[in-house]
Amino acid sequence: MSHYQVIKNRRTLLERAEKFISDVYFTDCNLRGRLYGSSCPVESLSSFLTPKRIPFSEAEKQTFQLAKVGDSFGPTWWTCWFKVSLCIPEAWKGKEVHFLWESDGEGMVWRDGQPVQGLTKEGQKTSYVLTESLTDEEPHSLCLYVELACNGLFGAGQGSMIAPPDPDRKYSLQRAELVVFNRGVDELLVDFEMLVDIVKLLGENDQRGFQALFTANEMVNVCDVTNPNSFLAARKLAKKFFSQKNGESQHVVHAMGHCHIDTAWLWPYEETIRKCARSWVTAIRLMEKNADFIFTCSQAQQLEWVKQWYPGLYSQIQHFASRGQFVPVGGTWVEMDGNLPSGESMVRQFLEGQRFFHKEFGRYCTEFWLPDTFGYSAQLPQIMQGCGITRFLTQKLSWNLINKFPHSTFFWEGLDGSQVLTHFPPGDSYEMKCKVEDLLNSVRNNKDKGRANHSAVLFGYGDGGGGPTQRMLQRLERVRDTDGLPRVQMSSPDQLFSALEADSTLLCTWTGELFLELHNGSYTTQAQIKKGNRQCETLLHDIEVVSSLALSRNPSFQYPADWLHKLWRLLLLNQFHDVIPGTCIEMVVQDALKYYQEIRSAGAELLQEVCRSLLAEKGVHEGKEGSPSLALNTLPWERSEVIQLPGGAAEPTLALVKVPSVGIAAVTESIEPDCPVSVSTQADGTVVMENGILRVTVDKAGRVASICLVNSNREAIAGGCFGNQFVMFDDVPLYWDAWDVMDYHLQTRKPVSGVIHPVEVVHSGGLRGSVKFSLRISEKSSISQELVLDARCPYVKFHTEVDWQESHKFLKVEFPLRVRSPNATYEIQFGHLQRPTHWNTSWDWARFEVWGHKWADLSEHGFGVALLNDCKYGYSVLRNTLTLSLLRAPKSPDATADMGQHQFTYAVMPHTGSFQEAAVIQNAYNLNFPLRLLPKETGSPQTGSWSAFSLSSSAIILETIKQAEDRKDALVLRMFESHGSSASAMLCSALPLKEALFCDLLERPDATHPAPITASGISLTFTPFQIVSLLVILK
Repeated sequence: MSHYQVIKNRRTLLERAEKFISDVYFTDCNLRGRLYGSSCPVESLSSFLTPKRIPFSEAEKQTFQLAKVGDSFGPTWWTCWFKVSLCIPEAWKGKEVHFLWESDGEGMVWRDGQPVQGLTKEGQKTSYVLTESLTDEEPHSLCLYVELACNGLFGAGQGSMIAPPDPDRKYSLQRAELVVFNRGVDELLVDFEMLVDIVKLLGENDQRGFQALFTANEMVNVCDVTNPNSFLAARKLAKKFFSQKNGESQHVVHAMGHCHIDTAWLWPYEETIRKCARSWVTAIRLMEKNADFIFTCSQAQQLEWVKQWYPGLYSQIQHFASRGQFVPVGGTWVEMDGNLPSGESMVRQFLEGQRFFHKEFGRYCTEFWLPDTFGYSAQLPQIMQGCGITRFLTQKLSWNLINKFPHSTFFWEGLDGSQVLTHFPPGDSYEMKCKVEDLLNSVRNNKDKGRANHSAVLFGYGDGGGGPTQRMLQRLERVRDTDGLPRVQMSSPDQLFSALEADSTLLCTWTGELFLELHNGSYTTQAQIKKGNRQCETLLHDIEVVSSLALSRNPSFQYPADWLHKLWRLLLLNQFHDVIPGTCIEMVVQDALKYYQEIRSAGAELLQEVCRSLLAEKGVHEGKEGSPSLALNTLPWERSEVIQLPGGAAEPTLALVKVPSVGIAAVTESIEPDCPVSVSTQADGTVVMENGILRVTVDKAGRVASICLVNSNREAIAGGCFGNQFVMFDDVPLYWDAWDVMDYHLQTRKPVSGVIHPVEVVHSGGLRGSVKFSLRISEKSSISQELVLDARCPYVKFHTEVDWQESHKFLKVEFPLRVRSPNATYEIQFGHLQRPTHWNTSWDWARFEVWGHKWADLSEHGFGVALLNDCKYGYSVLRNTLTLSLLRAPKSPDATADMGQHQFTYAVMPHTGSFQEAAVIQNAYNLNFPLRLLPKETGSPQTGSWSAFSLSSSAIILETIKQAEDRKDALVLRMFESHGSSASAMLCSALPLKEALFCDLLERPDATHPAPITASGISLTFTPFQIVSLLVILK
């Protein structure tokens, strides 16, 4: 066929091709307008509304009322079930027939009592294929049900995506009909779309782009939209272009279907269960049609939900997993936050996740999959390695606000030197659409060109679910090996990482944390969630310790394994990366706080029960009237502390007690302190408290004028300054309200100075000295605080209550110190790290707000000051000022975030020598793990005290004592080196130990590496920050 010669102007030809496939322009005569042929309405449509999420078996029994297209349903979070009767016309024989459904809610099609297809307009899923070629044998009349969730893919934000949900929003049904789907038109549309994108993205200076342009133009010339027989010639032109191959050196893209589903975020946990079902059943349909399609899926919790609520779908998932198409990845219970959970919590994320994947799918994951969390702890590589994982995939650091991370593929080296091969998909997304732009970005954005020639493209709608579409697979099929684009192969995580490992000699190494330069307000937002997490981590630790001791003393004791698994899984669920950071809607916050209360309530009862079992054995008898109370210490060092004894007296009864390492002691009468606490009020109203270790001076406004180490006469507070200075900041980020605090907030600093009640003495000395005061933050908010100095205690505590009713404000407390150091030290999981106290470079000042756990320390040689806390995670240290972040007041996505009453404690501990020598680490544990008083009626020991375990080195922390997962007669002891040094230690135990073996974090013993038990104990060696787990068999 010949054509008149024309001037081939790039703009006109490109727009010609665009308009030929437009769904807006010229649809009466272009190709897009021919996508659907004949149509007919559904035979009948009826519905019913319910505020609950109910199973299909219950829904089909309800009374349905007549409904029609155009009707509205709601409000938000309700569910509307539709019953749809269909009758396919006989005239459509041999045609592909689709059921079209369009709504602004999220839908699920049910057929014959089973979920068969997700329908989400925002996720480009608006049709259910009834037949690819209608035959006489197929049913022409059928009944479908559509379960419509009254929420969008991203919840129901009022005005913007992250705004609080609109509770009164209504959702409409916009389309419900049968149509003939013209497959030939659809395939040709994909050809045109890919060619047009190649033209646009390769640009005017690329020859291959012009070849694509002229190919598309010629296809328009030969394509008669009224004559489907002409489509073949157009498709041949496209095929010729796409078949022109690359050279052997071209970059290889490993395409994997993916559907990141936030376990809770802008929707509640319960809706996530349905999001999983909608997304995964759609992926299963794609697997049935595309034998090479591979879909990756993380988060054991979500799979557990689907197993429970959709057993039929779960069976299909297991089937396709056995075929290698549905690939479980990640190895964790949820995609947790990478900063805030404790080290043991992180281990349990992997322990619960890996055991689930192994049980349900017959394999452990070898890749950690965490694409969307807000930073990554420097201990994660060691934890991964200990759980059988050597590979890591994420992409969140592409969100960095200040500095571009320099690598896409590299070795990440953790705190102890452990390394994992790490890959950031260069497309900078975990929800790509397989468009030309995604493929080109995977090459152009690759920061390791010449070092790594393979990268991942994770494709599918994510966050709110949805997953891949058939259109995405069609796009990939066109350009598997097309000149001008990277080579594309459908792949699995194992194939990707194996290819990267095979050519890894030139890869760089990044040492230390992967710090996200964004979302650092999330260390503080939703303080009650942070507090719940810390307290529940502590409670579960203590229950496991006492249960293990009870098991060792009584073989018939029933270790509460089932209860502990249930409570741990609730805690791990709340560590999801939009829950513990506090970046979720109010409904999720309420669920999270409810789960913490369940853990607290059930855990307290469980702890009491196991304490009874422990004390009912061997040398312990039932308590009698007047028998002493018992103090329980679950930490691995002896403690001397002031505690409050139970009783109904108006004045609390205090006692100074000494309790051995991991043991109990009778509280008979208080130990006399070497130096009682003295409290004196000065003429100017300031109060001085002293306990022989510290001398603390507090002014009338509650500010600390002086904290002095008595023996060395060393002052901690900087000259002319005050510690315990509360400060307020304006806190208005650029967009991500609950997530971000911006650097410019520091320019709005305002000290809190309004005194409501000046300092007055509460405890006048002896075992305890304390003063209290209250301040006005604003007309709506106030602070009440009690400063407590106990006998023998090396730190002063600040028990704080805040009535917080602010909007876009940030409350912190500052301690300007008489210390000079270029670095401050922060506790992280199983160790600590240093960060700069200056802003020399952009990498330094991007850390203006950082995270830490129970303590931070600023030290120079020979002296330092530590700031301890019982439930806070946000810190900042600039020059000599150590600051703890207390409360924020964002309004999206939860308008009520942090409003109300708060109680928390922090403490200041000056010390000589290093923080390691001064036992800062141990004292932070003491603050967080208070001695527990066992009730008098529980029992009474015949001896004064008893210790189960002790360690000879202060560098080694015995973090966890629990029953082994697979042996009822064995305990797992988890220890770590906390000083950052090589160390040797002797582990001593009063328990009847038969054998000890080293094991990994999944509790798999190494039979070739026994730990000999001698009369002195078990001899252990550690490298800096090493985590060591022992499996000890009881006699």
